[in-house]
Amino acid sequence: MFDTTVKYAVLGLARSGIAAAQKIRELGGTAFLSDSQPREKISGAEELARDFDCEFGGHSEKLFAFDTWIVSPGIPLDLPIIAQAREKGVELISEIEFAYRIKARDSRVIAVTGSNGKSTTVSLIHHILKNMGFNSILAGNIGAAFSSWPIEKLGLDFIVLEISSFQLDLIDSFLPDVGVLLNITPDHLNRYASFADYTASKFRLFANQSHENTAVICLDSPPIVQNQHLIKARLLRYSLTQTPPDCEAWLNRDVIQIGLRHKLPVADLKIRGPHNHANTMAALLAVDSLTHDLDFAIEAARSFEPLTHRLEFVALINGIFFYNDSKATNTDSVKSALSSFDKPIRVIMGGSDKGEDFAVLTPLLRENARKVYVTGDTALKMCSAWQDQVELACIEDFEDCVRAAFADSVPGDIVVLSPACASFDRFRNYEHRGETFKEIVYRIRSEYEKE
Repeated sequence: MFDTTVKYAVLGLARSGIAAAQKIRELGGTAFLSDSQPREKISGAEELARDFDCEFGGHSEKLFAFDTWIVSPGIPLDLPIIAQAREKGVELISEIEFAYRIKARDSRVIAVTGSNGKSTTVSLIHHILKNMGFNSILAGNIGAAFSSWPIEKLGLDFIVLEISSFQLDLIDSFLPDVGVLLNITPDHLNRYASFADYTASKFRLFANQSHENTAVICLDSPPIVQNQHLIKARLLRYSLTQTPPDCEAWLNRDVIQIGLRHKLPVADLKIRGPHNHANTMAALLAVDSLTHDLDFAIEAARSFEPLTHRLEFVALINGIFFYNDSKATNTDSVKSALSSFDKPIRVIMGGSDKGEDFAVLTPLLRENARKVYVTGDTALKMCSAWQDQVELACIEDFEDCVRAAFADSVPGDIVVLSPACASFDRFRNYEHRGETFKEIVYRIRSEYEKE
């Protein structure tokens, strides 16, 4: 229920902040908008300034006139202005929390978090629900922001949310009917004080759940296993390595099995790799917990296509296969890519540093990489980690790096962009990086076809 008497401030004018402000205005409230970027760097700033009271180029004392601050997930919570707000008792919430407070009570929420696999899993859940005939929306850290949808109106069966740790940091009453935790591996260590803090952030997904709700967790992730006692909800567990009675979904040779009766051969799936077999288990358990129709859910899962930038097949040029895995922004994602092919690959890596130890990839690279091509801001750090360990090329220019991998290849080789890093050294985001990679590959194909 929306309270028009609450005075809101929105910090950060990216996608979710703008969506929250527009929803507040739509429901009859008022919002003050604040961003540290100058006006000229904010998309749509002139229109925002016409519709709202705004400040650009910094967060001022004006903010303290407002009861509740909706803080963008991209804003570090150790900023002095945030510390002052805490001291003064200002309520700090995320856009996820705000949207949950105003949503109609008839819609059920399936929320997914984890270090890797979130986008594929929520998209698969949404795909299954739509195929089953439910009115479902997909929101959160994927696609449109949660509050951009007409969530305050009756008639939505399911809201499927991808949620990052940053979004979970400022929840209060948020309570998913089904919470899914896929895995926890080192990530965003430039934001959190420790890996333990990052883990605690992920477990906030379950903080408000009770035995009436469901938690779907992966038993192949040690931090999840070590902290599962914190979960009060009914547990549904899955694993690629364990079997009943320890889990409700498992891998029986090359078949996903859920209970004794329901089976899905992995060969029937269009998404490849063990990590996606695990994501499929998570999606099926989540859907079944609320719909109780596994036969239909399994059939729908068979038609799900891989997402863009997630081991996406790009082209076959002169017998050489190119795959775009630009969404692999940490080392654990690269482990998935290295394990998804039946032969060694040529892998292109590098980008902006998030504080990870790249040496953790050395054993898998030695086993599953024919050659590693590094570029971007982390190139020197990667070269230092893998020098004399794997065949290595350090190439400054991104396009030159892709072309070098092609030049080294012979028919049957596989070239994969799987960076293990964020993209902000050279690109707007991982999508921009992936699209640039595809454009380069298409240019190479065009050049080859002209010969």
